[in-house]
This record gives sequence, C-alpha cells and structure tokens, in this order.
Amino acid sequence: MNGQNRPDIKPGLPVDIVLKADQRTGKTTSGIVKDILTNSSFHPHGIKVRLTDGQVGRVKTIRSESK
Repeated sequence: MNGQNRPDIKPGLPVDIVLKADQRTGKTTSGIVKDILTNSSFHPHGIKVRLTDGQVGRVKTIRSESK
C-alpha cells in the first residue's frame, strides 16, 4: 500500500520512508510511525511522518504487519 492517504497511516505501523537527503536516489528507510506530520488527508509524494527513532520522511510504502 502506498503512503499517500493519511487515513491509512497510524502510529505504530511499520513503514518504508524516503528521507529528505535520499529524495534524489529514492533510498528507503524502514521504521515504525511515531507521529504523523502532514495535516492534509492526501499528499502526492507521501504523508510526512516521524519514526520512533526520530527520523522524518515521506511514506513510500506501508509494510504488511506480520501476524
């Protein structure tokens, strides 16, 4: 699932984000959502989030939770 819709993203969800420094290369970083920073319900480049480790970036994909 892509990370363009804010309702799809919740704190505690595992995601892959693109950090500001990695936007040119598209390199992703994995982590768990701590805070949602984008206020609008949709963003074409991905919803901006803060991970539990403090990194900030736009959600590229929402990883499926292993159950």
